Amino acid sequence: MLKEYRAKRTRAKIHGTAERPRLSVHFSNQHITAQIIDDDKKATLCYATTVGGKVTGTKTEKAAKIGAEIAKKAKAAKISKVVFDRGSKLYAGRMSALAEAARKEGLEF
Repeated sequence: MLKEYRAKRTRAKIHGTAERPRLSVHFSNQHITAQIIDDDKKATLCYATTVGGKVTGTKTEKAAKIGAEIAKKAKAAKISKVVFDRGSKLYAGRMSALAEAARKEGLEF
């Protein structure tokens, strides 16, 4: 219940537009998914996930690889600036590893 409140509080302040879409991140027990969303059109512009892929390593290493992959896909879709949506998670550990890897590849938050 508290996670839902935290996520709603975070997302109430964030809105993805065509100029600056939203980078939403989801962590499950085994997998990591990141997607870039245009909230005005209600469309996913690009995404990266560990589901069905050959991404190996610890969860933090997987998060870093997904961060780099989503940044490369965003560049291919001509997206350079995004709004970071962490949902109910704190900006630490896996979340910061994903964000830093995306920043290294040239994505601006």
